[in-house]
This record gives sequence, structure tokens and C-alpha cells, in this order.
Amino acid sequence: MREAAHVFISYARSSEGLANRAAEVLRGAGYSVWRDDELPAHRSYAEVIEERLKSAKAVVVLWSAEAAKSQWVRAEADTARGTGTLVQASVDGTLPPMPFNQIQCADLKDWDGATDSPGWQKLESSVAALVGGTDGEATAAAPAAVRAPLVRASVCVLPFVNMSGEPEQEYFSDGISEDITTDLSKISALEVVARNTAFSFKGQNPDVKDVAKQLSVSHVLEGSVRKAGNRIRINAQLIDGSTGKHLWADRFDRDLTDIFEIQDEISKAIVDALKVKLLPAERKAIESRGTSNVEAYNLYLMARQQWIGGALGKSSREEAIVRLCRQATQLDPDYAQAWALMALAQLELRFWHGRDEDAVPAAERALEINPGLAEAHCAKARYLEEGGNADEAEKQIRTALKLDPDSWEVNREAARMLYRHGHIGEAIAFFEKATSLMDNDWNSSMMLVPCYSATGDEAKLCKSARTAVERAERAIAQDPTNGTALGGGAYCLAMAGDEDRARDWIRRALLLDPENLSMRYNVACTLARKLGDAGEAIEALRPYLETATGATQIAHAEADPDLDTLRDDPRFKEMLVAAKQRIGMTEVS
Repeated sequence: MREAAHVFISYARSSEGLANRAAEVLRGAGYSVWRDDELPAHRSYAEVIEERLKSAKAVVVLWSAEAAKSQWVRAEADTARGTGTLVQASVDGTLPPMPFNQIQCADLKDWDGATDSPGWQKLESSVAALVGGTDGEATAAAPAAVRAPLVRASVCVLPFVNMSGEPEQEYFSDGISEDITTDLSKISALEVVARNTAFSFKGQNPDVKDVAKQLSVSHVLEGSVRKAGNRIRINAQLIDGSTGKHLWADRFDRDLTDIFEIQDEISKAIVDALKVKLLPAERKAIESRGTSNVEAYNLYLMARQQWIGGALGKSSREEAIVRLCRQATQLDPDYAQAWALMALAQLELRFWHGRDEDAVPAAERALEINPGLAEAHCAKARYLEEGGNADEAEKQIRTALKLDPDSWEVNREAARMLYRHGHIGEAIAFFEKATSLMDNDWNSSMMLVPCYSATGDEAKLCKSARTAVERAERAIAQDPTNGTALGGGAYCLAMAGDEDRARDWIRRALLLDPENLSMRYNVACTLARKLGDAGEAIEALRPYLETATGATQIAHAEADPDLDTLRDDPRFKEMLVAAKQRIGMTEVS
């Protein structure tokens, strides 16, 4: 009896040569590999494919322009995605089609079979993690090196404690924690816990061994930051999660101008302590900070804090971000991240608040400095979509997803675009990813509620609603006048069945923040969808439609199933037509 294959390779005919090369390299490493060149003559094609696909522990999909159009490759990739066995690689630079582009994809373009290339190491590392080892007859046939799982070091970077005695300095310690997490994530030999998961322990002073056990990681990095004037003190320690003992610890007492060198030293010390291999490209990536100007970096961290934690829907948030990023780019005109963040804030000012802001120059400047900056592609995508060029906008989003599939901004923008285009089922995966990447993103959790309602998944709807309410409550505790959080939270409360509390939140939102258009939209959805008051819903929605300045605002209202009960109401029809005529919009893709 033939042994079951550990690895299934899916590809289009144009990539057959590379598929054969990949199979041989994997077999040389001890894996049992199956390709469709091994189809037996006496059995049906579909029957064998299904059997091998379901029994494989890792399904390697080689994406190419032809594969992206192949119903067979897409079907095999979809099966693997559902079972959690998907490993992706692009062989010609083609981006995986949606929804597969939310999953990491190795780059095998121009791959010559070398096992030390970053793209191949990324692919084989994923295969090893999924296969984990072998059993049965395969174990006896496999070399000793692959009989046991390939164990990679795994690290959780707990948020560094702000020891400055000033709560307003929290942005700086958080920023350093995030930067170190990002640095370590660039190392292929390390598995790093996502920022959102790590920050769930913020302020708790947890037992490190408990953290390691709970997250199934081998090591935990913890530390503290004290910033005073032009001096900074950082304490950091890498701890073995199984024993609780320090593997490495150090204190850095330096001038603030040394902050980048300190971060580099911490990352490299962790690499040395864990005895992992750092590839030249990874070393270069770690040392790339975007700026060498400490004051520009400080301003960017403040702007980033506003972007992540500020009151969504309030123009004051975007104004502060633009002001801070503009100062940062004056100090360092080549600070691409600051240009990109400025562009994202300018987009909100222009298309949500009707300001005379043009985000294109900032986005193009960011891409001129760093063509690989995913957030800048998001800004361009939004402008293209607002201009009615949905196809080009989607290409920009695909590019952004390939460049940084773990970016909160990228996943959130991809989800919103799909939702606006009526692809609600496809939007779910990206809203889920955005929710998992940022612990205070109540908006993406809220958007999952109508998505799951549309797909009929009541259990996930309730779970997302609870998550959104919990996060909205934290935002409201921080700022009781946050009308956007009150409006979004009211929607989720109503969808979860707590209509009395939902009505209370609506009253508070309308009293505290009546000019907030995002809040009014969510209130209208709540009234129309769950509270059964079409008249109040239309009145809540009226200022939104009468002042909307962006095509995507109207597109969202046209696609949103929450407003379906208003579709036949003459008042709603009249407002929608008037809004489209006012901004010169005849049709939404």
C-alpha cells in the first residue's frame, strides 16, 4: 500500500518545471511529496486529487498568472485554506487572488533550486511547521533530521512598561515595543506573537511562565522604558518560558539620540541568545528604521498613537496626525512612514470631513522613497476608488497585501473595499485579521456583525458583537464624548439583543457628538435594522447623506444590508439620488 504524502503540490502547467524542482528538493529533505504526474491509470482524476489533497499535511500552491485563473488550482487552494494546510509561493510575481492574499506568500520568482534563498526557506519552514514530523511507514523512510518536528524559537514581546511617571509618554514605550516586535518578525527563523496578543497583557504584570504556556511560546521578552528630557533608560530581559530563567538581560542608559542603536542591539542580542541564523537581507531589514532623526521618530510615534487610539470619526484626530507628520517630514524629508501616515489622515479629512486636503502628493512621496511601503499603496487605492476606478484600486490593495499581509491598515482597507463592492463574504477574513492585529479596533469587530448576519453565522455574529462592545467600552472610558464608539457600540448591543442599552447609547451619542457623521450612520443602521424605526433612522442618516463628500461613503450606504429596510422608502431614495448628483456620482462599482 502506498504511503500517504505529507506534501501536496498544486500548480498550473506553465510552472511544471519549478513544481518538479520544488518536489525534488522537498523529497531530498525527507518529505513524502505528491504531484499530479503520479496519477494512476486505473482511477478517476478527481477521486485521486481529492484523496491526496485531504490526506496531505501541507498543500503547497505555486501561484502564477495562469494558476490564478485556474479553477482547479483555486479549488485546491480553497480546500487547503479551510483545513489550515495552505502554504503559498509566487513563481512569477503574481499576487495570490482574493481571499488567499491575506495569507503569507513566499517569493520563488527566479528560484534556481537553492535551499538557502529567503523565499525557499520561508516555504520550507512553513511546510516543516505543518508536517511537524512523520509517522507510520514514512517515519522509517525519513532521515533522522526530519523525524521530529522542526522546532523554531518563538517569542512574545510584552509591552514595555512606561517608567517615566508621565502617562502621556505611553506612546513612546508602546512604540518601542512595537518596533522590536516588527524587527523580530522579519527573521524567518523566529515565530513572533502578534502585537495585539502581546498587548492584551498590558498593565497586568503577568507571570512569564504563564504567558509562555498560554501562548505556546518558548521565550518572552519584557522590559521597561524611562524617558526624561534627552536621556533614556531601557531595561530588557529575554526569559526562557519553561524555566523562568533569564537567557539574556541588559540595561541601556543613553542619550535619546541612541534609541535606534539600542533597538538594534536588543534585536541582535535576542538573535544571538536564541542561536538563530540571521540572513543578510534580514539583518539589513532590521537596521532600516525609516529615519535617523530622533525627533522626527518621536513625532511619528505620537501621530501613530492618535491613528491607532484616537477617536475615529473626529476631525481633530486627523488634524493632529497631519500636523505631527508634517513636522516629522520637515525634520526628515525622506521619512516615508510619516508621509504615508499623513496621506491616510488627509484622506479622512477630505472624504469624511469635506476638507480641501490632497493626499496624493504625500502618498506618492512615500512611494518615491520606499516603493514597498504598503500603507502608501492603501492611500492611492482609496483615491482611485473615489475616482471611480475600482479595478486599479483593487490592484493597489492587492499590492499592499503582498507587501505587508500583517498590516492592520492594509487588512482594514481591503475589508472595507470588498464590503463596499458588495463582496461581504470575502470581506470577513480581512475584518477578522484587522480585529486580531489591533486590540482597540472596535470598528472592524463591529463590521463583522453585518457580515456574519449576511452569511447566517449567528454564533460568530454574537461573538463579534461582544468583542466590539468590550472594545467600545474601553474607548468610551477613555473619552466619554466619543460618539463614534457610542454609535458603533449601540449597533452591536442591539444586534446582540440588548435593545434598552442600545437606545441609551444612541441618546448619549446624539447629545454628546451630534455632528459626528460616522456615529449618525451607525445609529441609522441600528434603528433601521433592529429597533424598527424607519423615520428616526432616516433623520439620523440625513446629515450623513446631505454632507457626504466621498463616493465611498455613498457606495457603503448602497451596499450595506443594514439599510435594506429603507430601500423602498421615498425619503431614502430621494436623499441617495441627491447625494450622488451633488458629488457627480452616477454609478458605484
